[in-house]
Amino acid sequence: MQNALFVGVSSQAALQRQLDVIANNMANVSTTGFKSRDTRFQEYLMPVASADSFTGSDRRVSYVIDQGTVLNLSQGAIEQTGNPLNVAIRGEAFLAVQTPQGERYTRNGALEINAQGQIVTSDGNPVLGEGGPIAINAQETGLTIGADGTVSTNFGVRGKLRLVTFANPQRLTSEGGNLYASIAAPRPAGLEARLEPGALERSNVRPVVEMTRLMDLNRTYATVSSMITRLDDLRGTAIRRLADVA
Repeated sequence: MQNALFVGVSSQAALQRQLDVIANNMANVSTTGFKSRDTRFQEYLMPVASADSFTGSDRRVSYVIDQGTVLNLSQGAIEQTGNPLNVAIRGEAFLAVQTPQGERYTRNGALEINAQGQIVTSDGNPVLGEGGPIAINAQETGLTIGADGTVSTNFGVRGKLRLVTFANPQRLTSEGGNLYASIAAPRPAGLEARLEPGALERSNVRPVVEMTRLMDLNRTYATVSSMITRLDDLRGTAIRRLADVA
């Protein structure tokens, strides 16, 4: 009976983690370039007793363990904006940006020019080119960004946005603000990754799917909670009856 309670609690902890992931996905339905995450769990089998005094083998007790989350890198919808500072990334690549915490990576292609003339993300982080941040003078006009990331104005080529990829993008860690960090060094993106100027990649979160998952999760949580309550009542009844016999 005690094992059943522990199994129920492990299930509830896993469901709580899944709820947090779904809530974060739903909160970023409108976030440019956001990539959803999904939870992964694994089964843990409690070691069974092996004493010879048992008449039969013990039943295996199966717990739920949080194995982490998986980054969904599927392409989000591309929306044309006509803004020359907007770029949508096609393929599994990221823009490199400079933050106070060091180099980070994003799919957010809603770019701007700050007061210093640097090309930055909508959060103000300088976007890195192959030679560092790219700056545009106030006198320059006709800014364009090519599919290969080349930034040009009436003064000519001003730099090239640095597109990077990773050997194992599942190891990227989310840091908030639509930024990712990586312990492994990035590598230049190949020809399969390119930019679509004048467009933005929308979030790849599918609200209907997430809402369905949320409803299933709520039902499962209620079922597990009811089971734990019944087991607790059964244990209390057993204790009272044993006390009456004594």
